[in-house]
This record gives sequence, C-alpha cells and structure tokens, in this order.
Amino acid sequence: MQTVRTVLSTASEAVLERARRIRLVVLDVDGVLTDGSIWTGASGESVKRFHARDGLGIKMLQAAGIPVAILTGRVSEQTAARARELGITSVAQGRQFKTESFRALLSEHGVAAEACAYMGDDVPDLPVLTMAGLAAAPADAGVEVLELAHWRAPHAGGCGAVRDLSELILRAQDLWDALVQRRYVRGEIGPAAGASSS
Repeated sequence: MQTVRTVLSTASEAVLERARRIRLVVLDVDGVLTDGSIWTGASGESVKRFHARDGLGIKMLQAAGIPVAILTGRVSEQTAARARELGITSVAQGRQFKTESFRALLSEHGVAAEACAYMGDDVPDLPVLTMAGLAAAPADAGVEVLELAHWRAPHAGGCGAVRDLSELILRAQDLWDALVQRRYVRGEIGPAAGASSS
C-alpha cells in the first residue's frame, strides 16, 4: 500500500480532477523516460537507459485505452527501439520547438489539450506544459518546469516518474486496481497484447 499513499498523497483534488479527464499522454524522453544521461562511446554512438517500471506504467495506460506518444528534441534510434518495444506508434523526434508537433499529436488522436497529460523536465517543454490539461514533471525537473507544473512526480526522470504519472491517472479514473487484477493476477493481457510488458 506504500505506493498508493505516495502517489495519491502528492496530488491535490484539483490535480485529481485534471487526471480524471486525461485521454492521451505525451512524454518527453531525456530527463523523463531517461535520467537525462547520454553515454557516448568511442565511435560516437549514444546509449540511453530506460526504466522497466516506466514501461509497465505505459502498458497499463494503453490497456486502459489511453494512448501514449513521444515528443522529443533529440533523434535517437534507442528511443525509436524503446517505442517499438512498448507499442508506441506516435513518435515525434528532432522537435526542438515542440508546440506545433504537440498540436499535431492532439489532432492525430482527436483529443483536446485539456484531455492530454504532458510530462517534461526542462525549458524546451515549457510551451507544451502551458497547453496541457495536466502538466507533469519528474521530481528532479528544472526549476522553471516545477514552478509551472500542476503536479510533481515522487520519482526522478528515468527512475519511475512516468510510472508515477500513469498510476496517478489510472487511480484518479478508478482503473488501476482492476487493470492490475486483469493483466497480472488473472493473466488477461487485454488491448496492449503483443508488446513487452515493461
């Protein structure tokens, strides 16, 4: 029960009301799905580290019928590969200025900004955070982001922040417990079948 207390205790009733309206989740990558570190090899290749718990949170959102999209300023094959593994089909990479790409993702999914959650960690995310119905930040986000965000995750980027956001949304919508039972207790895979579970 510790996770329940931690995630829900970080959210005001106003934040929970925003979370109840969410029908699409859009995520930055560096500093959100990763801890922001970029390891570069001798040949110039870059390596990112992703957290399995964040992947599980994404699969839970998808199982609830809430699609997840990626919107990032960098271009990375590791990001593309992780998206494929998780069944994320809406991936916008190389978007230094994110506003128009965010609007395109909303249009693609037929969702209003008020029904979209966005998690970002630094100043390139500020314009999108001002548009999103639920503006979320990892615990270690930049100060400008933390000042603007509606909600701050208990965990840092790349260390479970996305899992926190997923659980917040699904608990606010009274879906989390039933999904856990259906997917992981009774073994009914549901609409997110076919991709890795985390």
